[in-house]
Amino acid sequence: MASTPPTLAEALAAGPVVLDGGLSNQLEAAGHDLSDALWSARLLAEDPEAVVRAHLAYYEAGAQVAITSSYQATFEGFARRGIGTEEAAALLGRSVELAREAARRALAGGIAGPLYVAASAGPYGAMLADGSEYRGRYGLSVDELARFHRPRLEVLAAARPDVLALETVPDADEARALLRAVRGLGVPAYLSYSVAGGRTRAGQPLAEAFAVAADADEVIAVGVNCCTPDYADGAVELAARITGKPVVVYPNSGESWDAEAREWCGSPAFRADRVASWAASGARLIGGCCRVGPAAIAELAAVLKG
Repeated sequence: MASTPPTLAEALAAGPVVLDGGLSNQLEAAGHDLSDALWSARLLAEDPEAVVRAHLAYYEAGAQVAITSSYQATFEGFARRGIGTEEAAALLGRSVELAREAARRALAGGIAGPLYVAASAGPYGAMLADGSEYRGRYGLSVDELARFHRPRLEVLAAARPDVLALETVPDADEARALLRAVRGLGVPAYLSYSVAGGRTRAGQPLAEAFAVAADADEVIAVGVNCCTPDYADGAVELAARITGKPVVVYPNSGESWDAEAREWCGSPAFRADRVASWAASGARLIGGCCRVGPAAIAELAAVLKG
């Protein structure tokens, strides 16, 4: 009888696990225009095979976890495009199914498993598509934010991903709302902040922000993403010390996003040789975010596995 694969939490306890890189840049490299409010979520309806191929490219590069294309997928965002609640729920569930299909193809092609799927849930500001996910402080209460997030998280959890990715969270108050919203769903989660220096994007000290998740049983990893690699360096050790949990870290390329001009500025600073120090400081779920592609993930995986 075949043995049961380890859960993601069990895999993290055993050593570093490789996350994928930026899904949007992989889709854009394949020729897809993502310059609208739904971003990569638009392709859930229009070209699901493209999403599968993007996930597969990361699995083939050495990623063990694929993050779904649901970051900017919300009932409210779909409604603005004339997509009703039932169809929106189906598209959210499809995001998990497409990543699972990519994992099946990777395993059939000889990639060693186990391979995991993280269902992405971006912050409230991602739905607004105006750059406010990098500021937080939307003028909503924790209760209001929890009510916004819960229906989407329920649908994603029902699709049975291995983990819910509560990612690019700019504000400790929104983190509190997300942790309230994932209670009782039966799927573990990781919490990942977008940061600037030693603070969240909303300005709270990272020690305070990480402490929000320290006693949350649903949370299997805490950390940062979509920040510069330099900011990630200091955050990893702090997250490990404050929470006692495995750390998740997947910075972007080091370039910055200009929301008004809708373009990336600056020079790349992501280097695979940095991951060894992150792992030594407690990082167990390690990858890249925006503008980090399969080639960089392959180098990262080689460092961790070597």
